[in-house]
Amino acid sequence: MASETMANTIVKTETKEDVARSLAKKMRPRESLIQGFLFICGAISILTTVGIVYELSKEALLFFRDDRVTLVEFFTGSQWQPAIEQFGIAPLVLSTLVTSTIAMFVALPLGLASAIYLSEYASSRVRSILKPVLEILAGVPTVVYGYFALTFMTPLLRNIFGSDVVQIFNTASAGIVVGILIVPLVSSMSEDALHAVPDSLRQASYGLGATKLETAVRVVLPAALSGITAAFVVAISRAIGETMVVAIAAGAGPRNFEWSDVTQNYSGTPFNPFTSAETMTGHIVRISGGDISYNSIDYNSIFAIGLMLFFITLLLNVFSRRIVERFREVYD
Repeated sequence: MASETMANTIVKTETKEDVARSLAKKMRPRESLIQGFLFICGAISILTTVGIVYELSKEALLFFRDDRVTLVEFFTGSQWQPAIEQFGIAPLVLSTLVTSTIAMFVALPLGLASAIYLSEYASSRVRSILKPVLEILAGVPTVVYGYFALTFMTPLLRNIFGSDVVQIFNTASAGIVVGILIVPLVSSMSEDALHAVPDSLRQASYGLGATKLETAVRVVLPAALSGITAAFVVAISRAIGETMVVAIAAGAGPRNFEWSDVTQNYSGTPFNPFTSAETMTGHIVRISGGDISYNSIDYNSIFAIGLMLFFITLLLNVFSRRIVERFREVYD
């Protein structure tokens, strides 16, 4: 009797070991190849980023090592004229921020409203029509948007506010068109975040007597806040990095100013959206297309501006991650 019990125990033990062995991870050649390919893609993207930062830093370091450039003047100066050794980046940064702010006032409300409509109101047929239309807007070359801003938006603003107020090249028309440019980005990412909210929350809200609008604004929107915030920050980064629209429509020269004019003479500062100004990306395009010699101070200043632009977008992405982690909702 005891020998039979021991034999049964051994059989059960062997059976458990066999089951555990059968459930263990098995390396399949095809999956190993896919895993290796994905690892290589991730490594290439990381190494590319590292390479970009290295090249920007290397060339920018040559700029800051020059005796004619000081960090204090670079960050606090309000005159950018490398030809006469004035290297205050404030005019370029402020013009970039003004253009991006105008773009956000256009893109965020329109993009979020269209995302709410597509997610909560539109039928499947309407969604199948509107989504490709938004994708077409995202696929239009940015140079086309630039000439659209110059030939349509600027005359429209001059007719509304007066040709003596709105200059031919101005940051207002460039900012509005950049906002139109990034509406599909905001709409697509926000709609994905809203669509990911469990339908049980909507049904519970309807069961409590809420209307569709109240459900969309007070239930679905807060639940998707982390994804919407990420969409907003990505759109801001896209607006800051936009090149062709601002290069064509905003202006071809820095809007230099004096810090005292910021409080005393509004029309003489980069904060005036109806005057011409040059953003960081627009300046890089203009200088790069000119006849500048390699390793000159003008040439090295391009990389200093590019490094500044990189750090601005990096800070925005770090801020986005903090916001996403803070408001992330996890559902079973």
